[in-house]
Amino acid sequence: MPRKTNTDKKRDGRRGGTMERRTPRPKPKVDFTVDAIDFKNVNLLRQYVTDNGRILPRKYTGLPAHFQRRLTTAIKRARQMLLMK
Repeated sequence: MPRKTNTDKKRDGRRGGTMERRTPRPKPKVDFTVDAIDFKNVNLLRQYVTDNGRILPRKYTGLPAHFQRRLTTAIKRARQMLLMK
């Protein structure tokens, strides 16, 4: 008797079981200049860091690429200076 393989099973286009949709994180408004991104400006930098301390990607921040690069270096410097966790 032949065995059924995975290719014999019908697929419904989903991987695994049910997929839960995540609620999208609201994008903050970009109302500052590149010069405002500084490691000493901790209040601004905290908007772009999660509660766990991870830097949010551009997908969620909505920042231009050069803003995001400066933001990342500013957050890392603030961590080095112990201004942020």
